[in-house]
Amino acid sequence: MKGDVESMATKTAYLVLENGTVFTGEAFGKVGEVTGEIVFTTGMTGYLETLTDPGYYGQIIMQTFPLIGNYGIIPEDFENKEVFAKAYIVKHLCQEPSNFRCEGSLDIFLKERGIVGLSGIDTRALTKLIREHGVMNGKICTSPPTDADSDEAKKYKVVDAIANVSLKDEHPLIKSQKGNAKYKVALIDFGSKRGIATELIERDCEIIAFPHNFKAEDVLAINPDGIMLSNGPGDPSDPANTPIVEELKKIVASNKAIFGICLGHLLLARANDYKTKKLKFGHRGSNQPAKDLKSGRAYITSQNHGYTVIVDESDKNLSFVNVNDRSCEGMDYGKSFSVQFHPESRGGPLDTNFLFDKFIENMSK
Repeated sequence: MKGDVESMATKTAYLVLENGTVFTGEAFGKVGEVTGEIVFTTGMTGYLETLTDPGYYGQIIMQTFPLIGNYGIIPEDFENKEVFAKAYIVKHLCQEPSNFRCEGSLDIFLKERGIVGLSGIDTRALTKLIREHGVMNGKICTSPPTDADSDEAKKYKVVDAIANVSLKDEHPLIKSQKGNAKYKVALIDFGSKRGIATELIERDCEIIAFPHNFKAEDVLAINPDGIMLSNGPGDPSDPANTPIVEELKKIVASNKAIFGICLGHLLLARANDYKTKKLKFGHRGSNQPAKDLKSGRAYITSQNHGYTVIVDESDKNLSFVNVNDRSCEGMDYGKSFSVQFHPESRGGPLDTNFLFDKFIENMSK
């Protein structure tokens, strides 16, 4: 990462939505054209964790908080070394960040990774548009858009999401920080954030990570105490994910302790014969309220998802619901359980961090 801050030459850029609506702003990062699914996230901080979250694969991220980039680039806060989002939209871009850990500017960071940026548009108006009409595709252009550009946006679809962010054929072993791990955890990587492994390591676990095209017998062959299903991108009902669900059914039948987060939660639900659906505009940000149905307590959580489990509130397996729209935020099947939100959230909040302790307790039984 370069430590110096370069001034950005102003270049007009445009965002055209699939319905033909056009926003005019300024380019930053890589100057170019890109098409993707536009999603908004409401976090006031944590833009580094957002950008490096593999769950945004194939999407154009828009920050609703108006000032982004003010504390610069801090590599130790990354959730992944890569950026999988298609582009990044902000209202005001800070070009002179100030933080004792800062190692560069957001503009240069995106340039180095070839990620298109757009600033200066009315992000509030765009957010209201998505909330009213639902999630939409869009294209960022460097010249005034035409009908062909909006047509291109309309045809865009996120495909092969998990395959593009998961491990390939490696099974890396991550040792406990204490040297002699008490628990062995198989982490099935659908696009895992670094924070998940960090939480497990801090709880005296060693981790063997498996790619998305795992075989249940290979996972069970290492005799893990528990199995972690990570977060990740894409539609859980995508036919490409059917083999994953079939392998998960075999793991569920083994009666091992299982903990699923985000996409892991959705895929585990499908392995337990529940269906999923796409939300109108999803939940993204670090201020999403989720209610524990057992205790009646509400927690503020970090989320990044566009799909939910279809389940009736009377279902005995339902454990958490979203306070705003009553959608499913958690399922508890006994020795296995899952949540839609991110209890490992870096950038906060960590209100539901205790769920990792619950996983440890399930493994110790």
